[in-house]
Amino acid sequence: MRHTLKTLLLCLLLPSAQVLAEEVQVAVAANFTAPMQVIAAAFEQDTGHQVKASFGSTGQLYAQITHGAPFDVFLAADDSTPAKLESEGATLGGSRFTYATGALALWSAQPDLVDHSGAVLRSDRFQHLAIANPKTAPYGMAATQVMAAQGLLEQLTPRLVEGQSIGQAYQFVASGNAELGFVALSQVYRDGQLSNGSAWLVPAELHDPIHQDAVILSKAAANPAATALVDYLRGERAAKIIRSFGYQL
Repeated sequence: MRHTLKTLLLCLLLPSAQVLAEEVQVAVAANFTAPMQVIAAAFEQDTGHQVKASFGSTGQLYAQITHGAPFDVFLAADDSTPAKLESEGATLGGSRFTYATGALALWSAQPDLVDHSGAVLRSDRFQHLAIANPKTAPYGMAATQVMAAQGLLEQLTPRLVEGQSIGQAYQFVASGNAELGFVALSQVYRDGQLSNGSAWLVPAELHDPIHQDAVILSKAAANPAATALVDYLRGERAAKIIRSFGYQL
């Protein structure tokens, strides 16, 4: 009899636990791919909610959102795109905040190509320089600002290879299709170490600050997993992960 009651109680409790666990669909800027994968795993372990993430350039994700893509949360690579969605009434009021400030790096998979001051940009040691599309990717815009600040934009334009996102720009360099490229520091850095190759950490004063904002979209107003994820991004465990990839908070 006691065993039967125990089994009955478990049967009653298990559906309740399943109801409490929700799924959150997240649109994530490509530069934040690696940190988001780590954060999502920790979030799922700690809360029981499930994360379904889609990665791309901020401009591409914005277009998908405005065309009805079923995202609950948007993690952009800038602060202006979430603010635009907010002004268009597409977000949950008061949910927008800066979850990270990004850094730009000039990186090559070749160990000795990029020096610590970026002087390689003035050399003939490369034929192709990868950047993300500056019209849709904030890191691509930052790259053009760096080249302009150094008086090199016109000189380097014929060598540019554009990716649709910072993820694609990174792949151009990693595959050897471009000898070097401007990438997000988070793509080549973890826990104080460069993953491979050679890099120049671009001084922040050479481009506009890359403040990356997150926002809950209107359709997720009744989704507790969306609110839980945004709260989690503000927490210390997520902050530690974000910093480990070279971002500032």
